[in-house]
Amino acid sequence: MPGTIETPAFKTIDVKELHPTFAAEVTGVDFRDVSEEQFAEIVAAMAKYGVCVFRNTGLTDEDDEAHVAFSRRFGELDNIRRYLGGGRQPRRPLYEIFDAGNLTEDGTDVLAPDSPRAHSNRGNGLWHVDSSFNPRRASFSLLRACALPPARARGPLRRRQRRAAFAELPEDLRRELLAHEYVGAHSMAHSRKLGSPDFFRDMDVLTNVPMYRHQIVQLHEPSGRMNLYVGTHMHHIEEGGAEIPDSWALVQKLNAHATQEKYQTSVAWHGVGDMVIWDNRCVLHRAGGNAFEGRFKRDLRRTTVHDDSPTAWGVNDEKSVWPGFNTFVQPKAAA
Repeated sequence: MPGTIETPAFKTIDVKELHPTFAAEVTGVDFRDVSEEQFAEIVAAMAKYGVCVFRNTGLTDEDDEAHVAFSRRFGELDNIRRYLGGGRQPRRPLYEIFDAGNLTEDGTDVLAPDSPRAHSNRGNGLWHVDSSFNPRRASFSLLRACALPPARARGPLRRRQRRAAFAELPEDLRRELLAHEYVGAHSMAHSRKLGSPDFFRDMDVLTNVPMYRHQIVQLHEPSGRMNLYVGTHMHHIEEGGAEIPDSWALVQKLNAHATQEKYQTSVAWHGVGDMVIWDNRCVLHRAGGNAFEGRFKRDLRRTTVHDDSPTAWGVNDEKSVWPGFNTFVQPKAAA
């Protein structure tokens, strides 16, 4: 059927498909010792599936350097320096490691559910694309499990396929998108406010927080397929530098279409050392719901690769100053 994956022939990895149109589970990779042949097969698998889940990677809590070194093979890496406002220090010594877990800065305890970081992290539970709020977007994200809650409390990572979503657009909506050069204006503050609206109710997204703009309809070059670049970081839609009429309605319509159940797969953590790699240029993702928030440690570490495709910078100036969200975090005003 259209969009069904044609399984590549792999010699050094074993692949199990997780969904009819994207996502696969991969075994047979030791991330401390990946040959050029095996790396080429991983790149081919990522182009085909968009999401690859790696089991038994051999990476432990002490293997941040190996995680970073492997990630660099995909391209230049983002880092967390701009997010460390107010003298805050990174929990891990390598600036390329993003803390995607729920631990306090010293790593000894779980974040309180009412802490500013916990409120900010709730935005991760909405469908989004990593770094769409930056002037240069991301290609791959590589997320590694270093400590996990009990199995009953882990919650899945959820992924949605945007290439199939574009292929199955209603005809009238497809014609509209192809007839116009629509650009999405993205902001991390917008998704944070959607994730915890009461806590961030006093944050003025429009006037205080920079937005960066990326084309909504894009070619995913590794697969040669068109896809939608949407998600909850997208605040509004513009054409010719001005917001279009009924912009928010179209944002909601596109996000609703792209996040239908039929485009979704869930990824369960099996154990420490698991790694999930996804391509932000063609996949939406969100963290799974967790009814055990504040009770169990979850140490997840991510590297993020800068995109180097022709549309990596969207319609943004390549000399743009990249802000960090902490500059704009504002708790709700006292009643």
